[in-house]
Amino acid sequence: MPSFDLVSSLDIGEMKNAIQLTQKQVNGRYDFKGSECLLDFNGGNQIEIKGDTEYQVKTMLALLYENMGKRGLGIKCVDAKDIQPSGNQKYKQMIFLNSGIDKEKGKIINKLIKKSGYKVTSQYMDEKIRVTGKKIDDLQAVFKMLKGDKTVEIDLKMENMK
Repeated sequence: MPSFDLVSSLDIGEMKNAIQLTQKQVNGRYDFKGSECLLDFNGGNQIEIKGDTEYQVKTMLALLYENMGKRGLGIKCVDAKDIQPSGNQKYKQMIFLNSGIDKEKGKIINKLIKKSGYKVTSQYMDEKIRVTGKKIDDLQAVFKMLKGDKTVEIDLKMENMK
């Protein structure tokens, strides 16, 4: 019986490349000359944007989103918090990178699949969801439906299509 796995993953190597490209663009911009603006990636799942003004922090985030799009990274996997003052008249913003499907989001996705009316079944399996059905067309329609749904707040990918 045909099946596929729904996963939410982020390529850390591509994310590092997007961060480096953003930092390079910021260093070359005229409106950032003489300011201390920095994108700090700790290698785990968070990025810290530091800048002299709120405008600079917002601009750096917009450049990061643009470079992520160019590299094929989903923007739904980024959780940007509010801009806060960090002292010495500087500002910072924390960004958390989400990877994997947790149980709450898994329940939401399973409910959407059951309500869709397609003849498929789904089950949550350790940060991924396996969807099985008799027709490949139904599986592809379910994936398309989930990608377009607004209640699914994560970036979904299809793996292991059998």
